[in-house]
Amino acid sequence: MHQEIIALIRDIYKTDDFIPLHEPRFRGNEKKYINECIDSTFVSSVGKFVDQFEASVAKFTDSKYAIATVNGTAALHIALLLADVKPNDEVITQPLTFVATANAISYCNAHPIFVDVDKDTMGLSPEKLKTFLKENTSIIDGKCINKHTKRTIKAVVPMHTFGLPMRIKEVVELCNSYNIIVVEDAAESLGSYQNNKHTGTFGLVGTLSFNGNKTITTGGGGMIITDNKLLAERAKYITTTAKVPHPWDYHHDITAYNYRLPNLNAALGCAQMESLPSYLKSKQKLARIYTNHFKENEAINFRTPIASSSSNFWLNAIELKNIETRNDFLKVTNEAGVMTRPIWKLMNSLPMYATAQCGNLDNSEFLENRIVNLPSSVI
Repeated sequence: MHQEIIALIRDIYKTDDFIPLHEPRFRGNEKKYINECIDSTFVSSVGKFVDQFEASVAKFTDSKYAIATVNGTAALHIALLLADVKPNDEVITQPLTFVATANAISYCNAHPIFVDVDKDTMGLSPEKLKTFLKENTSIIDGKCINKHTKRTIKAVVPMHTFGLPMRIKEVVELCNSYNIIVVEDAAESLGSYQNNKHTGTFGLVGTLSFNGNKTITTGGGGMIITDNKLLAERAKYITTTAKVPHPWDYHHDITAYNYRLPNLNAALGCAQMESLPSYLKSKQKLARIYTNHFKENEAINFRTPIASSSSNFWLNAIELKNIETRNDFLKVTNEAGVMTRPIWKLMNSLPMYATAQCGNLDNSEFLENRIVNLPSSVI
């Protein structure tokens, strides 16, 4: 079985060389725009490409506002601050996620709580969240209070794992009933939709990532998206050191952050956005190849989006029988020069989050032992 999959992947990418998990593609105006940026001398956080990149992302996601940041983690950190997450508040998220999701909560000096995911989406489970809130919280003076810690649960951060949309609408509706703000981590899901609405646009604010291994890249880079004008203005202000506008004077009225995306990176992003539609078509084609290959294989479950959703298929994922099968598959494929990767270790198993409050995590534990990513670069 392993050798058959290796042969399939080598045939897809037409090479006997090392095949990475996900490498960027530069097939458009990247060099042209970067050279324009260099020629202009505006290579830092001021320049036309930053504004153009923000406008193109806002248009693509159908968001009113987009604010570019140095990376997706910075975007999520600021988004949590926009949601009024303060020191000693609590924020619910899923344990099956990249560490940046939990780290951004810690940057606010808040406390993460880990609630289980659904097996099919690998994203935060509305049912598990409903059970946790019902059993562990009370609404006091309009705030959702944790009965055990007496802290305010200020926000929930669901994440769309590998670009597969989770049940975001149900989570938002549930959080609204508990007066909890939804900050949507759409770092992996640029080009993914639920009910024809782009991921990252269901909550009060959402975030995207343009890291080197994402569907499109700016090298690093992230984006905050929202329909709230005041939040958008606040986001731009506190990501640019809270400098009060003035022709020459330097005055800053709050402690803020130097999180603005450089113009040089944004130039790359503008070119990548032009290629995004073709990249998404290519990744859909790749997913169809994988789907057809695995559909008759009862030992392997290839992950596809749930009903009323469409995925960017950022990283294609398969579910294997057990951890032993998973480890053997990882060993054989990587030794053959075909990069595969296990899903992340659960956040509550990491030393810095080992004491975090958790709900029942049966689904996350099941997936942790079985999910593997296959090479997913644009073909």
